[in-house]
Amino acid sequence: MTSAPVAPSWHVSCWFNSAPLTLAELRGKVVVTHAFQMLCPGCAMQALPQMKRVQQMFPPERLVVIGLHTVFEHHEAQGPLALEAFLHEYRYSFPVGVDEHVEGDPLPRTMRAYAMQGTPTLILIDAQGRLREQHFGVLDDLALGAALGGLLSEADRNGAASGSARPTSR
Repeated sequence: MTSAPVAPSWHVSCWFNSAPLTLAELRGKVVVTHAFQMLCPGCAMQALPQMKRVQQMFPPERLVVIGLHTVFEHHEAQGPLALEAFLHEYRYSFPVGVDEHVEGDPLPRTMRAYAMQGTPTLILIDAQGRLREQHFGVLDDLALGAALGGLLSEADRNGAASGSARPTSR
């Protein structure tokens, strides 16, 4: 068991591909999130395609993929209308929340709450809602897969210990 802190709440102004989500609602599942900007080359070429692969590889009843559109530059060019077209064109079907802004602050609220350095930022949250890893940049697929496998295995052990049914994999 780890003593990792509870993950800070998300501050999202709108959602795409999903009804509004909260971390509390996702307890019991491993959550993998990439904070991104659609005009960020590392996000568009590496992070988002990686999230699509993760979504395809892991069962949704055990692991959820979330995109967090965290715009801290070129605000006018990356609004919700442009994001909606971007998600459609690239066929990203995982939930994407738009990180909320406070008037006069160039950094969105969730970005500030997590003290992110920029985008892309990978965030891994365990099934208990604890922040287990935060990484600026993109992890190698094998490293990410190993981290996710560890979190899923831990969730299975904790679920079995508490007497809950063990989720089935694909």
